[in-house]
Amino acid sequence: MHGSRADLRKLLEPGVNALGFELVDVELAGGQHHSTLRVYIDGPRGVNVDDCAAVSRQLSALLDVEDPLPGSYSLEVSSPGLDRPLVKPEDFKRFIGETVKVKMHQPLLGRKNFSGRLVEVAENHVVVEVDKEHFDLAFEGMERARLVPRF
Repeated sequence: MHGSRADLRKLLEPGVNALGFELVDVELAGGQHHSTLRVYIDGPRGVNVDDCAAVSRQLSALLDVEDPLPGSYSLEVSSPGLDRPLVKPEDFKRFIGETVKVKMHQPLLGRKNFSGRLVEVAENHVVVEVDKEHFDLAFEGMERARLVPRF
């Protein structure tokens, strides 16, 4: 395993699910000598510090055995927060009508960033309304997507 997001999700998701939580996202940040593996979880009632600690213990044991990452790293387990990452089509479907921020890998019509109302979720794209204009954003072209919190 090379530590790609998809590989890490595949490795960690069963352990998170076994404790009754949903794996929201996995993020690997840092340099060559030391990195940080961030795991975002959610549950039907949200998550608290004890939940994060329990998932951290479960995943630490798994990561020690599988050793998917080169070098040293720190594991952080937390809730997805108010600006929750949107990763899977199911995430987007759950938040239709909400404001989202999507960053694309490549520019679409001269722009990479789209912040607007999530209007529709199709098989391989979403429709986001930005300033009364609709944009079809392909899942495969997304660098990242997040909810925009309401205050």
